[in-house]
Amino acid sequence: MGSGITGWGYEGRTIAELVDFTRAMGAEWVVDVRLNPLSRKPGFSKRALAAALGEAGLQYLHLPELGNPKNNRAGFADAVGAAGRTARERYGTEVLSTDAAAAALDRLTDLGANGGAVLLCFEAETRHCHRAEVQRALVESSVTV
Repeated sequence: MGSGITGWGYEGRTIAELVDFTRAMGAEWVVDVRLNPLSRKPGFSKRALAAALGEAGLQYLHLPELGNPKNNRAGFADAVGAAGRTARERYGTEVLSTDAAAAALDRLTDLGANGGAVLLCFEAETRHCHRAEVQRALVESSVTV
């Protein structure tokens, strides 16, 4: 049984690669942290993704409470500049500070301790994605990531 939480972005990748990565991490869960789990990339919309993961013996969970608002996403492309800092601060203030996000982080804590989880979003580079902020929030609450 795996433990802990890691992230994975599906940009330029396939469902098979997600399954392989999740298994390599020893995780049982793929936790989708997109606000809206829709994708133009075949297989990565909520229903198709959940079905494919289920067929592979993995669990799927969508936590929209941790999703990044659409109008805040562009700033994350700036990993070190002012736009990135603004986007990360906004995500922390508008999303991570909510009661709904706190409950979602608690759920992730449980999954991380009991089988492990892979946080899923689009961006291949974690530094360009809000899942880095989710992982930071988990670290701050003493979760193994």
